[in-house]
Amino acid sequence: MDKLYLYGLSHLFMTVFLHNFSTHMVIPAITDVTMAALCPGEDECSLAIYLTGFQQAMVGLGTLVMMPLLGNLSDKYGRKTIITLPMILTIIPIGILSYSRTKEFFYIYYVFKILISMVCDGSVPCLALAYVADNVTEGRRATAFGILSGIGSAAFVCGTLSTRFLSAAQTFQVSTLVAVIAAVYMLVFLRDSIIDENNLSTPILTAEKPAATKIEAKPKSNVQLFQALRSLQDLASFLTGSLTITQAAIVAFFSNLADAGLHGSMLYYLKAQFHFDKNQFADLMVISGVTGTVSQLVLMPILAPILGEARLLSIGLFFGCIHMFLYSIAWSSWVPYASAMFSIVYVFAQPCIRSIVSKQAGSHEQGRAQGCISGICSVAHIASPLVFSPLTALFLSEKAPFNFPGFSIMCIGFASMISFAQSLMVKVVPPILS
Repeated sequence: MDKLYLYGLSHLFMTVFLHNFSTHMVIPAITDVTMAALCPGEDECSLAIYLTGFQQAMVGLGTLVMMPLLGNLSDKYGRKTIITLPMILTIIPIGILSYSRTKEFFYIYYVFKILISMVCDGSVPCLALAYVADNVTEGRRATAFGILSGIGSAAFVCGTLSTRFLSAAQTFQVSTLVAVIAAVYMLVFLRDSIIDENNLSTPILTAEKPAATKIEAKPKSNVQLFQALRSLQDLASFLTGSLTITQAAIVAFFSNLADAGLHGSMLYYLKAQFHFDKNQFADLMVISGVTGTVSQLVLMPILAPILGEARLLSIGLFFGCIHMFLYSIAWSSWVPYASAMFSIVYVFAQPCIRSIVSKQAGSHEQGRAQGCISGICSVAHIASPLVFSPLTALFLSEKAPFNFPGFSIMCIGFASMISFAQSLMVKVVPPILS
């Protein structure tokens, strides 16, 4: 990477780092806070699992509509203008828990978290990807997406590691402070890549002329705001515009179905099975985050040009399946730590999906492309808790039909296996230029 390449995106990288640091550092603590508020003194709580699943489903429903909409609006009004909204709103829920974590305040947090996440969840990474696509040529895009994911993983490591040495109250207070700093930094330093409506995408990293449009665009006449609200129609039309995009969308759906299921179930499973608490969760996430960061910042820039995104995607999903199956049959408390090491490979999947889709969209449609794929991911986030939360609650309770606490995690692994099988069929071919 040359210095111009890194300097042009440095403020975006810092914004993403601070935002992810703030949001990720509360993850190890939120399970303990939820259990303490709803089922104090217990290691298994079906109510907590169901509430987490309901939150995931509602957030997925909201982002299904909002991600394509925010992507479209960022194409028209600029990435920085639209990214300001989630950067500011996400301060509110963590600010509530930084004040108090009693049952009453937890429910207030829960309501605000759902409402705000329905609008904002995933929008910062989505718009950051579109920002990178605006300003990086196609040949460097997979590597740039990998670096962006690596920055997010580095923030994940730093955030979860700091949680290891803080109390629950201090964790949420520091998270709130960092979220405020992230919003201020973004407003002051981040330069918008959108210039005006007649010149939507102006790269800041290269003097090359923009590539020809790859997906036929509608004329840029006086488009009214209500037309941008037709996000579901945009989602359907985009996904049917290319076989490669359709295949990538299927992979994204089942991959995120598995990821969302694992995210909603794993911590409760480990707490019930091995009595893990905030500190063990943080240790586990640090291991996963460190290996993922090294992989995305070091290995992916080397392997992506050699193997290509499609092959790297399949490799990542294959090891993701092994990762989930190991969790499901964990026979000792050290097995989850060993399983977390597989993140050195399975973290390839999401950047590769985004890069494949990005190359099928024109320079003026990167926000729409990333927003539509995020919409597909949101569908998975709606479906996942409806399937896996009841399954997890059942097999962690005394009413389980047979003794297999990790059965829901194994089912999640099978969902990931479907995405792996579909990834083998993805053929990345250059679309016909319009």
